[in-house]
Amino acid sequence: MASGSAPADADERLKRVSIQMFQRFYTVALNSFVETIRQPLYGVILITTAALLILNVSLAAFTLEDDNKLLLDLGLCTLLLSGLFLSVFSASGVITREIENKTVLTVVSKPVSRPLFILGKFVGLLAAMAVAFYLSTLVFILSVRHGVLQNSSDPWDGPVLVFGLGAVAVAFLGGALSNFFYSKHFGSTVVKVLVPALTAGVLLVGFFDAHWDVIPFGSDFVGGQVILAAFLVSVAAMVTAAIAVAASTRLAQVMTLVICTGVLGLGIISDYALGQHAETSTLAAVAYGIIPNIGPFWVVDGLVTAEMETTVTPQYVGYVTLYGVLLTTGILGLAVAMFQRREVG
Repeated sequence: MASGSAPADADERLKRVSIQMFQRFYTVALNSFVETIRQPLYGVILITTAALLILNVSLAAFTLEDDNKLLLDLGLCTLLLSGLFLSVFSASGVITREIENKTVLTVVSKPVSRPLFILGKFVGLLAAMAVAFYLSTLVFILSVRHGVLQNSSDPWDGPVLVFGLGAVAVAFLGGALSNFFYSKHFGSTVVKVLVPALTAGVLLVGFFDAHWDVIPFGSDFVGGQVILAAFLVSVAAMVTAAIAVAASTRLAQVMTLVICTGVLGLGIISDYALGQHAETSTLAAVAYGIIPNIGPFWVVDGLVTAEMETTVTPQYVGYVTLYGVLLTTGILGLAVAMFQRREVG
């Protein structure tokens, strides 16, 4: 009896420990998500990103060739830079600030391991970034659907303006009323309302053309290749977030921003600046192997607005996504190792 019950007891203990670890991980991740959403800079970056995406519609008109191609370039660049700043400032807020204020001691002094703390913070940060990137992508889709006005006399896209601005107005009104009557956090409430409202707005836009004539859904909408390009940029933002988390375990906000910007910039030109010299220069080969290559995530140069069907294949998206996940995993492993011996007392 005793020998038979021992494995069962061991399995029960293992199950109980696993549940407890998951609960702690979920608590840390949820706390990180809520903290990030409630940071004032989170809302500022979201608003700035949306404003730049809208402004791109006018800026893209100053070209002698394909204005809409430039609109894609500007839009995806805006999304990439938004992910950079959002990851740096958010990671600094949920990790660096806790270390400097020593509030991290209240977490790691409990039965929460340091690797669990870092991974939970990253998952919460990544969830908040996913929400921000989703909203920014919806605005990007609306801006691409609106297109560049070639002449000042060209009419604006009515459905884009009505449904897009209407969703924003509903979200801000809901946030203000919830804050006034129920004392709920304004910023997080606006985000909570804006996600379904803007989603519904984008879907409604798909049923109308610029003159409010009913059309088959999506026939006058962005191509699938644009969505894939935006998704790959979001994967690059995930890698940037992992770098920001790793840097935040040891450095302050400014240095974290410098490192993330440097790595992202070098990663974009990695093939051109390092890859072609890897066979002739040992230094270039080492740098090419260490610096994450961001080039595969940037596919907008291959997009041609008139041919949106065969540029980026699903297999390519799968391989690049796997590459991004592996990069993120390796960087998070480095972050855990750096935080293991970090003095937080």
